[in-house]
Amino acid sequence: MIKDLIVKKIDKFSDERGWLGEIFREDEGAFHPAMSYLSVTRPGYVRGPHEHTAQSDFFVFMGPGDFELHLWDNRKKSPTKGEYLKIAVGEKNPSSVIVPPGVVHGYKNISAVDAYCVNLPDKLYKGADKKEAVDEIRHEQDSNSPFKIV
Repeated sequence: MIKDLIVKKIDKFSDERGWLGEIFREDEGAFHPAMSYLSVTRPGYVRGPHEHTAQSDFFVFMGPGDFELHLWDNRKKSPTKGEYLKIAVGEKNPSSVIVPPGVVHGYKNISAVDAYCVNLPDKLYKGADKKEAVDEIRHEQDSNSPFKIV
């Protein structure tokens, strides 16, 4: 397992009305989201891979749809540097995943339907008032990148 990566199964509590799943609890760790957003990915499409230098991402995959989540530890001083992990997440395996800075990540929709992902990163996109540079190294734009999702 990649050091500092946190993967948590999300339990769905179901009844005749539908279901509920807890995605964040302040008492379960020191993570503090700064914002949140929802992305919808079409079948067969990929988002990433990319990494952040300072930001941690708190991804929530509960459906609809399923993803392959790909992760590579690219941190120079990490004891798990170079480690690669691929996990199935989403409707069939509801999960939250906290990805630390320096871990390259991306995901592919492996469903026949649009797949949903919520992210609660600990930094604001483009900083306060959207006036800073984006904290992102986009490996998907480099054809020579060792980080590939097919």
